[in-house]
Amino acid sequence: MQYRSTILLALAVLLVLGCKEPKKPQVETSDLPNIIYILADDLGYGDLSCLGQTKFSTPNIDLLAENGMLFTQHYSGSTVCAPSRSTLMTGLHTGHTAIRGNKEVKPEGQHPMPTSFVTVAEMLKEKGYATGAFGKWGLGYPGSEGDPNRQGFDTFYGYNCQRIGHNYYPFHLWDNDKKVILAENEGENEGTYAPNLIHQKTLEFIEKNKNKPFFAYVPSIIPHAELKVPESYMTDFRGKLVPEKNYKGCDPGCNRYKTGGYGSQSDSHAAFAGMITLLDEQVGEIVAKVKELGLEKNTIIMFSSDNGPHQEGGADPDYFDSNSIYRGYKRDLYEGGIRVPFVVQWPGKIKAGTKNDHISAFWDVLPTLADIAETKPATKIDGISFLPTLLGKEQPEHDYMYWEFHERGGRRAIRKDNWKVVLYDVKTKNPKPSELYNLSTDPSEQNDIASEHPEIVEELVALLSNRTASPVDVWNFN
Repeated sequence: MQYRSTILLALAVLLVLGCKEPKKPQVETSDLPNIIYILADDLGYGDLSCLGQTKFSTPNIDLLAENGMLFTQHYSGSTVCAPSRSTLMTGLHTGHTAIRGNKEVKPEGQHPMPTSFVTVAEMLKEKGYATGAFGKWGLGYPGSEGDPNRQGFDTFYGYNCQRIGHNYYPFHLWDNDKKVILAENEGENEGTYAPNLIHQKTLEFIEKNKNKPFFAYVPSIIPHAELKVPESYMTDFRGKLVPEKNYKGCDPGCNRYKTGGYGSQSDSHAAFAGMITLLDEQVGEIVAKVKELGLEKNTIIMFSSDNGPHQEGGADPDYFDSNSIYRGYKRDLYEGGIRVPFVVQWPGKIKAGTKNDHISAFWDVLPTLADIAETKPATKIDGISFLPTLLGKEQPEHDYMYWEFHERGGRRAIRKDNWKVVLYDVKTKNPKPSELYNLSTDPSEQNDIASEHPEIVEELVALLSNRTASPVDVWNFN
């Protein structure tokens, strides 16, 4: 009798075990974290109050840093818009990525990224992510192979063209392949502030995809070029940021009015501060939406800028110390042109209030997100995942970092450890001598010590040959 009971008990246990669900794989689609990457446009390293800005504040972005990790040695992909975005999308630096400069296509858009390059959006889409881009694209004119809908994004809303993205009250935006006419901005009217409209589409995308993993790429156009913001954001700063700067730009009657020309602004300082205040509020609203939907613990939020501060449209980076202690501006390959803010928040994963000096760049984002989504880049890339840094683990480092720029006579830069070589006028008949800086003792690049360390200059310059030729002639060197 006891033997029979034992047999029955064993059968019951086996039956229960047999009815259990099979063991889940390590990560299922439903377990993947949501990813929000917010990219400011021409925001300098010193334009955040958590990095020293005193003339205005950025409390919501600062809060991301307080709740996450602030990188102090993070670099943009380039020193202007399109190539910087290309490195971000492909995981390749400017010696290898598809788009290596700003190259216009008429009547609207830029030179397209070929479909042969695999973007971060395509990679994440393969893992089941809903993918959306909201803001400025700049990597291919509407309908081209570089169109965001052909580069892995299910949803796109905003400016396809960087040049039209100079203006904040444009005649139209793009909703995927549909041209959306903004009737409130016809003629001289300024009824619809495009960044606000784009922001609402961002929030709608997050709401719509709350029940599945999503990747929201949010390349804002603030605070680039034209200095315009709704009056409610000007009020707090008018008359307080003196002496003011009056900029006379492209107004009604100008042949580039609302198609690339920068509008006039009599209170440039107030407008600039108001624009970043608006950007900061939008970051806060994105965070609030994530919390409202109960997604906070499963959502990574990243914030950065595509290059250093600009000097166009009435902008005054010296007044605001927008480049902090760093030399140079947008279009420079000194630190001020390419060192950018970078903040990452991931509750429960990243230790709050962490500052980190890991040397990283835009081309590291793709492999990092690949690790997070437990996949692998489809092709060989230059980036190295910084997920170990985010999680407080041992971090592999780059052998070196590389940038090239094809305007203003041609410029190249390379960083290896704390040594940095900068070369200017490399596409001219009289290239300037190589400059060498030790960033550990001279982060402001004030003391060229090339003559003291010719062997280091030779070593770093030799690495310049590792680039590949571009099929676009203007993006090559002699």
